[in-house]
Amino acid sequence: MDGDRSPTQRTLTRDDVEHYIESSFDRPPSVVDGAPLTGGGFAAVWSVELADARSVVLKVGPPPQVPLLRYERGMIAAEARYLRLVAAHAPQVPVPALLHHGVDPDGGGWLIVDRLPGRNLPALADCAEPPDDSAARHDLGVAYAALHQVTGERFGYDGGRASAATWAAAFTAIVDDLLADAVDWSVPLPVPADEIRSLVARHAGLLDTVRRPALLHWDGWDGNVLAAPDAHGVLRMTGLVDGERFLYGDPVMDLVSPLLLRRAEQEPEHPFLRGYRSAAGDTAVDLDDQAVRRRLALYRLHLYLLMLVEMPSRQMVDPGRSELLTDLLAREFTAASGRA
Repeated sequence: MDGDRSPTQRTLTRDDVEHYIESSFDRPPSVVDGAPLTGGGFAAVWSVELADARSVVLKVGPPPQVPLLRYERGMIAAEARYLRLVAAHAPQVPVPALLHHGVDPDGGGWLIVDRLPGRNLPALADCAEPPDDSAARHDLGVAYAALHQVTGERFGYDGGRASAATWAAAFTAIVDDLLADAVDWSVPLPVPADEIRSLVARHAGLLDTVRRPALLHWDGWDGNVLAAPDAHGVLRMTGLVDGERFLYGDPVMDLVSPLLLRRAEQEPEHPFLRGYRSAAGDTAVDLDDQAVRRRLALYRLHLYLLMLVEMPSRQMVDPGRSELLTDLLAREFTAASGRA
């Protein structure tokens, strides 16, 4: 393992990058410059400057032999499908243009996309004078409302992963896969797996009030939101990246990651939620509805379960993170159980 690098992330050399570029274009331009991008924990990502003046991003998935969580199978191919889907059905959402998706039977998959302008929100927050990012977060809400207008054929993931004809069945399968991953990776949970399964089963009727499988980005934490000042100096969103974890389901589920470690129902005037309401109109969720709040608790439980279970597969040794996620998971289990 290279420092803090996840085992799923390859260590690429300049020669590797040049090989991927040469394998992706009929008339490949030469590589002028390139450097790895940090912040993610799954794929190896490089920013590459080409001789034809294009700036692109190379994203290389883990080798086939690297152990992954069940939902992570084929995520590079999933991102390629997501980018094509958004370009076709929600072109107003600023996602990178897919330039090439390649697959090596021995080495796995890779993508090349246009590099979007801007920096991610955590990088901007680290500036000496952090800019006001409320307009960019409002833009993210508007973008999410557009994504949610896209309808899938089934609930859950595509590509042979957990899915079903109903949202309750799909969500149950998604949680079951994570609980199986927890066993595989010997992850201790603050709530017994059978109690989590029982909780989800008790909410099947509530989950099945969701009748339409909406397209969810699902991973809209700050690191996946790019922003830059506009002509008036207002920080606006310039990109929404890393859509490989997309699925089809309840739009309420997509209100969790943009307010990571927080609760949407406690911040109804958050810029992201105001942007979402402004674009979704009558389809916007009612955060005062107890049924919506119960679903939010279930979806936060799912997110914290995933974040906890993925730690060994990324070789994360961080007692503070583990303790925080354990506490949050237990809290949302209690909330979803109706005891908080």
